[in-house]
Amino acid sequence: MTTTTVPTALRNKAVFLDRDGVLNEEIGTYVWEPDKFMVLPGVPESLARLKQAGYYLIVVTNQAGIAKGLYTAAAVQACHEKLQRACGGLLDALYFAPSHPSVSESLSRKPGSLMLEKAIARFNLAPAQCWMVGDRCRDMEAGARAGVRGILVGHSETEEYQPRVADLPAATALILSAGSNRVED
Repeated sequence: MTTTTVPTALRNKAVFLDRDGVLNEEIGTYVWEPDKFMVLPGVPESLARLKQAGYYLIVVTNQAGIAKGLYTAAAVQACHEKLQRACGGLLDALYFAPSHPSVSESLSRKPGSLMLEKAIARFNLAPAQCWMVGDRCRDMEAGARAGVRGILVGHSETEEYQPRVADLPAATALILSAGSNRVED
């Protein structure tokens, strides 16, 4: 059996987005109640700019509270529905890892890259043309494992990482300014 590789030029590009702290307000505890799920300023506009530039928009989020029994997958879905409504339905996929290391192991949970790998296969993505935007180094590690360049946002992470910007609007500007300066794989 032979396998064929699709040339990068024929493959798609995406921005992978961590959820809490990037798309919605980080409240210092698990965010699972829709009334406490607040989309950050500039997020809908940033997503619209990325979508217009031809990027798939894919959320990849750890949701350990499910494994800990604090909330259900349905609660996560309710927050994701609120996010989609606030952003005009621009998100192409929303993946979540319901595990926690103290309860169960999972390759999906970041810094694992399985959520990204599933999306890469599903949307025929060229990892070298994709970005991971997150507020933790584990997000950057998941992106790197999948061959995706990362942008760290915010100041909650104490480890050094570059590039690092204030928020999703700043990350969007960086992604769009890089445009076609990306090396082909």
